[in-house]
Amino acid sequence: MRQKIVAGNWKMNKTLEEASMLTAEVMRLLAAEAIHTAEVVLCTPFLYLTNIKAQVAGSGIQLAAQNCSEHEWGAYTGEISAAMVMSIGVPYVIVGHSERRQYFGETHKILAAKVDQALAHGLTPIFCCGEPLEIREAGTHEQLVKSQVVESLFHLSPEAIQKTVIAYEPVWAIGTGKTATSQQAQDMHAVIRAHLAAKYGQPAAEEISILYGGSVKADNAKELFACPDVDGGLVGGASLKSREFVEIVKAC
Repeated sequence: MRQKIVAGNWKMNKTLEEASMLTAEVMRLLAAEAIHTAEVVLCTPFLYLTNIKAQVAGSGIQLAAQNCSEHEWGAYTGEISAAMVMSIGVPYVIVGHSERRQYFGETHKILAAKVDQALAHGLTPIFCCGEPLEIREAGTHEQLVKSQVVESLFHLSPEAIQKTVIAYEPVWAIGTGKTATSQQAQDMHAVIRAHLAAKYGQPAAEEISILYGGSVKADNAKELFACPDVDGGLVGGASLKSREFVEIVKAC
């Protein structure tokens, strides 16, 4: 069975003290309600990874970096390599979030290199793909998402592709309060899985977790996660509220 995952992407939010308090609240709620329905991943700012890792030790909660460099080492001031992330025992890294594509000009080629770096150093990339509103309205969203997946992932071997997680995030639903309907989410997840199957075969495609990201909340999570090809969520703003986030985990 595919791994169910709920990942909370904190983005550039919280001081260290606030981050520690949020983590403690999430841990307390998960433990009090004995929730083991999905792998819980906290995607914290780089600065907090070692602190939060020590805090969650023994809880089953995993951590993710929000990004990594496409370079292995070198004179890249301010960058963090995949090797550095792995060296502190963090297993996941987000690659290709729409904000990285939009604000930092990350291309298919750059993202392919980041995926390669992540896998080479034993990290599980959470590869993000998704369309802006104008593409959705033009009806070309399936072609765009296919190109994002093909250009950045389809150079991988069958063994490597199964070590990745994909997150479909309709850009028009991120931080806007809008959410894709469960049918829209399922349709696109099925399209992505069909593309994977065409390249790597149906059995391999069935093993790859595909998460939904885009204004996931406690009141819509259950319906979204009930879709047969939706394997959890990449949660933004709602992951900054402990009770809301835990309710989303429960829904998975």
